[in-house]
Amino acid sequence: MSHKRIPKRKAAIAVGGVAALGAAAFLIPMANASQDNASGATTAAPKTLKATGASDLAAQLQQLLGQAFAGSYYDSGKQQLVVNVVNGDSNTIVQAEKAGAVVRQVANSSKALKTAARTLKAKATIPGTAWAVDPKTNKVVVTADSTVTGTKWAKLQSTVQSLGSNMATLKKTSGSFKTFVSGGDAIFSQVQNGEVRCSLGFNVTASDGSPAFLTAGHCGVAAKDWSDTQGGQPIATVDQAQFPGNGDFSLVKYNDATTQAPSEVNVGNGQTVAIKQAEDATVGTTVFRMGSTTGLHDGQVTGLDATVNFQSETDPNGVDTVTGLIQTNVCAEAGDSGGSLFTQDGGAVGLTSGGSGDCTAGGETFFQPVTTALQATGATLGDGGAAGAGAGAGAGDAGASADPSATAADPSASAGDQAGGDQIGGAADPSATAGDQSGAGDASGTGTGTGTGDQSGANAQSGSSDQSGAAANESSSGNHQSR
Repeated sequence: MSHKRIPKRKAAIAVGGVAALGAAAFLIPMANASQDNASGATTAAPKTLKATGASDLAAQLQQLLGQAFAGSYYDSGKQQLVVNVVNGDSNTIVQAEKAGAVVRQVANSSKALKTAARTLKAKATIPGTAWAVDPKTNKVVVTADSTVTGTKWAKLQSTVQSLGSNMATLKKTSGSFKTFVSGGDAIFSQVQNGEVRCSLGFNVTASDGSPAFLTAGHCGVAAKDWSDTQGGQPIATVDQAQFPGNGDFSLVKYNDATTQAPSEVNVGNGQTVAIKQAEDATVGTTVFRMGSTTGLHDGQVTGLDATVNFQSETDPNGVDTVTGLIQTNVCAEAGDSGGSLFTQDGGAVGLTSGGSGDCTAGGETFFQPVTTALQATGATLGDGGAAGAGAGAGAGDAGASADPSATAADPSASAGDQAGGDQIGGAADPSATAGDQSGAGDASGTGTGTGTGDQSGANAQSGSSDQSGAAANESSSGNHQSR
């Protein structure tokens, strides 16, 4: 089978969807890097941290505190990490404070919260439900979509009540939980029911050194070969895919071993955000999501280790349960699957999986942690220097690929600035507004072009049935606005 080599111009555009930046949402100021107290460990004053610093400190304290650690979250207003401690002695508290965190004593241990989640899995695995640990309330938050009614609602309600009001809470959300077909920079695949489309999440280097990208697992399950153009020849092939079960991710290898796959997210108008490292999500952190349908949007991480019960796409009476996801209030719609979730500082956080609602009414959206996907596939973030020197070049973007940081976009900048191309040092600022970027429908216009989309083959998510159906329709619009 002959394969089309991805044009260097497109390859250089890389990760995420293409979208024109619209009116600005509120600008998120750049936080200063972690600042240690001049006096060192003798002072217990909390550190001022950026999101990346908070994530690193949380991981360190989890190791340090052991069983006393009961979760943590980022207070974005004060730029501080708050750590929950259960049954902690004075020495434990002092250690956490000296490390730079704000310590809060809580009632529920991590073990107790995980036990509650296991009870929900055993007794309430109902399509249209989800649950995740919320460290801010020190409880398991259970969410039910609009399809959970009658006896299903009664069963869910009684199960949550049996856990106790101090352990779990129940809420309703509009819409229904489903995987999102299409995504960042669109990619396409021909399947029995037509054509499906997904988005690329992040470019990576596979364990064998070949260029590849990560995308949603339901895309990889839906189709094996992906193209960067509608009806075009395949340019990438699924190597590994996980969905449902313990995750929603796929590793897709480019067929051309010389493909340059720069570590960056394309946020529209030729602007990119350099992706510097993979990092774990922290509740309270502001994150940005890029997708071909709705463009760039921002929000906060609201829960970790989430379990989502999607209605099965293949069995009307079945359920596709996915565990270990990140829960957020960032909106998304069909076509955004597989797209990148990242921080303003260039941290790769997640891959769009699914959720409820839309970018008008809002809703809950879930993401596959990038760190988990990398560990499972054996891949490493970025091109590993294998991309071929400046091959990426081509439109100005390429340059960025050769040196991602050079063109790194600054998400937080105001859309207005980006739009005018008035990037901060040429870098795009996602925070600017992520929400409006969705306006990006045009982005899709770029769809063709950015080739990235193709890379996003990742989103082939269409794996989900509606994906294939919906996706097919979405993809029919050559541009990335699949709606």
